[in-house]
Amino acid sequence: MVNPYAGEVALVLGGESCVMRLTLGALAEMEAALGADSLVALVTRFEEGRFSSRDVLAVIVAGLRGGGWEGQPSDLLTVEIEGGPVAAARAAAQLLARAFAMPGEAG
Repeated sequence: MVNPYAGEVALVLGGESCVMRLTLGALAEMEAALGADSLVALVTRFEEGRFSSRDVLAVIVAGLRGGGWEGQPSDLLTVEIEGGPVAAARAAAQLLARAFAMPGEAG
């Protein structure tokens, strides 16, 4: 069970529900992996629908890591994501929104 007030989002990978959360360390790793100028620029890309599959993968990996996952990005290349790429993109957008929401605004 996820806690949206703690910034958590669920994603089903290979039939297993995983809890994702963007911790500060996970955010820093994601920013480095994407070579992003800023997290605000990344959030803006998602808000404007200008994100890439690489962006989605980086956010998902960061969220999984923040949730305690110890895998590698390559582990996600062949795993089935319930709902496919659309569900992954939606989960990534939710993660970003919840990570930067003010208390009581978790979406």
